[in-house]
Amino acid sequence: MRTVDAAGLEIGDDHPPRIMGVLNVSKESPYDPSVFDDPGEAAEYVETELVEEGADIVDVGLESANKKFEVLSADQELDRLDTAVEVLESVAGDAVFSIETRYHEVADEALSRGFDMVNDICGFADPEMPTVCADHDAAVAKMASPPDLERPGAVEEVDDIYDALELNGFTDKTIVDPAFGGWSEAKTLAHDRETFRRLREFRGYGYPILVSINRKNFLREVAGRDTAAALPVSLAATSMAVERGAHVVRTHDVAETRDAALIGKEFARRRTRATGDVSVEELDVTTPREAERHLDRLGVETPESVASEAVVRVFELAGLSDDDVRTLAAAAGDAGATVARGATEGDADGHRVLLVGTPRALTETAAFATGASSSLDSALEAVDDGVL
Repeated sequence: MRTVDAAGLEIGDDHPPRIMGVLNVSKESPYDPSVFDDPGEAAEYVETELVEEGADIVDVGLESANKKFEVLSADQELDRLDTAVEVLESVAGDAVFSIETRYHEVADEALSRGFDMVNDICGFADPEMPTVCADHDAAVAKMASPPDLERPGAVEEVDDIYDALELNGFTDKTIVDPAFGGWSEAKTLAHDRETFRRLREFRGYGYPILVSINRKNFLREVAGRDTAAALPVSLAATSMAVERGAHVVRTHDVAETRDAALIGKEFARRRTRATGDVSVEELDVTTPREAERHLDRLGVETPESVASEAVVRVFELAGLSDDDVRTLAAAAGDAGATVARGATEGDADGHRVLLVGTPRALTETAAFATGASSSLDSALEAVDDGVL
């Protein structure tokens, strides 16, 4: 996993989770506490509610990306840029300033006038955007989107989201964003939840990850909360996102989100990393599909077969007869899996064992043991389904 330097702020596995606070200079934006058209008031908000509360990055939006509103042109965004620049120049606190835009012209002007990075909500749908960011040596958050400047984030299936991030490539300082939220009518809350479950997959590109999950509907629905009462679910998800590998969390609730992110970082699984003539990095892989993403990055020609060997799964089977245990042990041995059985005899309800192996080995164990007994067949069918 590479580290991205955003105007001196390092973003990556070896650094604390970074908090991106939000300022909008767009009157149509729906979250009133972050919306300002007066530069002085906006600067005070940035200093007291964002930077002093722990924001490392201030993301300034020139327009609302809500699909209910008409998309502004590049010229219309540029008309609002003066206010954003005046805010930047008035803030005394130390933070990286990011401009949220979909247009390379706006990014170029903002970076030329003091902004440090870009938050591209259309994911390089403007093909000149990566060139502009590279020319300014600026970090850029790239949100997964279709190749359409009017449809930010409008990708539904998780596999399509992953592929969409490849649109027009990456810069050396790209941060990927899988685009949580209702960016299209077809995108459901279930899609967002599936994306969150599979968040580790987005580490497969080798670039840091940004998540924008603050008070989002896919979290609120789980707990039955409205936006005003949704802070606790956002904080729970923040800790989980950081534990799963997110590096930047975009939020309106800076102080609380910072604390939740630090908890996620503290209790994430420790992985080996070593530098030298030959560097070592233990990858954060828990499923074959996550492994497949890394194999794709390395150009491995047969990723599925290798990915099936990349993780180990453990199942406890109970209620096995003596014959079931013998059959299972023999099948596991042939397949390269392991059956761990205690020294004690089985009770009246049968034996308990642990079945340990890679997804491939477990699938082959189920195939080799088929037909021994209906009860063992049923149990191994559940195991086979569970390794997918």
